[in-house]
Amino acid sequence: MDLSRLFKPKTQEPAEVRPDGNLRLPPGQYLTKKFPVLTYEATPTFDAEKYRFRVWGAVEQPFELTWDELQGLPRTDEIADFHCVTTWSRYDNHWEGVHVREIIARAKPLPGAQFVVAHSWTGYTTNMPYSDFNDDDVVIAFNHDDQPLEREHGGPVRLIVPKLYAYKSAKWLNGIEFLDQDHPGFWEVRGYHNHADPWKEERYW
Repeated sequence: MDLSRLFKPKTQEPAEVRPDGNLRLPPGQYLTKKFPVLTYEATPTFDAEKYRFRVWGAVEQPFELTWDELQGLPRTDEIADFHCVTTWSRYDNHWEGVHVREIIARAKPLPGAQFVVAHSWTGYTTNMPYSDFNDDDVVIAFNHDDQPLEREHGGPVRLIVPKLYAYKSAKWLNGIEFLDQDHPGFWEVRGYHNHADPWKEERYW
């Protein structure tokens, strides 16, 4: 499968350093103020009455929430940069939603839960280490830049994992599965990198 057609020529912005001393713009990325739409799947419909958010796997307390119950969880705000594997980056995105630690606290992952798979109601999946999921800036987002998240961007509910390329931030989220073994997701089995760290340019396996 030729993935090179998805990539634009690389244009590096002038270096800007983050508070931790690392460059703000990852290598090979260009900065944009737009929010490009890149999706392999057709944009799905959403039915709030039928929607269920499910949490299962290597946890003490698997559970399921209706849309209203998910909406009723405590909210958080996060401002974070967003990096797409196709080489664009967008700074200072304002996300509003539920912090994933609200989910973790209810599910109580077992000691062996070392990996997470995010599931979409389209059938899309993406995997990550539990340590990347259970972090300060990871949210289940409903709003972007003070507006409801648009459907083509994964609305009305999307996982946001800012430290990894955007294909790890599953659109149309409806489930989190905790696992004791890694299980590569949709793009990962098609040649994209299993971890997807932008600062290491982990684009391909």
